[in-house]
Amino acid sequence: MPGAHLRVHDARLVDDRPLPCDSGSVPPVTPRAADAPAEPGTAPVPPAVLVRGWALAVGALAAAKLLSLAEPTGLLAANLAGVAALLFVTIPDRRIRARGEGWERYGLPWHGPGDPRTWRAWGRAAGQALLVCLVVFPAFAAAFWAFGRALPALPPGLALALAPYGAPGTFALRAPEGLAWRIPVQLLVVALPEELFYRGWMQTSWSRNAPGRGVTVLGARLGRGFLATQALFALGHLVVLQPWRLGPFFPALLFGWLRERTGSIAAPVLVHAASNLFLATLEASFYR
Repeated sequence: MPGAHLRVHDARLVDDRPLPCDSGSVPPVTPRAADAPAEPGTAPVPPAVLVRGWALAVGALAAAKLLSLAEPTGLLAANLAGVAALLFVTIPDRRIRARGEGWERYGLPWHGPGDPRTWRAWGRAAGQALLVCLVVFPAFAAAFWAFGRALPALPPGLALALAPYGAPGTFALRAPEGLAWRIPVQLLVVALPEELFYRGWMQTSWSRNAPGRGVTVLGARLGRGFLATQALFALGHLVVLQPWRLGPFFPALLFGWLRERTGSIAAPVLVHAASNLFLATLEASFYR
């Protein structure tokens, strides 16, 4: 994973006086994109604006879901994921463009499809994502099995609130239905828009309100608003009114940490999509 870099400036003179940065000492470590303050003259986005943007996106998605219950063709109900993707991209994009900024300041490594920098960045992200998945997924699979085995011993109401499962059956590895279609959908319709909104726009903007503050966890400095961002991510899933939909708070901690550790949302996008596909595989393997 990339680390911070040190820079030493060459001595220069302006009006026969050295620039402030040319004192001969090594300047401090360059902050990651999520920690860097906004460009000169651009004030950080207030947290209230971020929460209002979240409320607008989730409220519009909830309205679309309610409308889908009455829409006779079923077309809207079948495309709610696309509605969510549109909201999660357009709402922050309008605010970012209004500030005269681009998505590159919010962790999106994109220089165009013909630029080698784009593919080098996503190639590094793929290696980082693979390493994280190799560490996390085996432990998650064991916890998934143990949790499923424990559910029947709980009171029925509590078990139903915690998970939509019964006791798992005998494990037999199966791919979820429509896997070839699920992969691009999870990458481009689910993971990318959600990471742009939460770990890109919201987490980055929130941390810029207090640059230099935060705690360091396994090499990543988690700044102001880190936990609030992940909590709002989980609350946004309550568009489906089931308590177990709050569970995404825990993988969100991983996605948010990875965004700070790598300085990009590319690895979180890939781990997010892989996590959803892995969960679907476990469900197909234990419950069919």
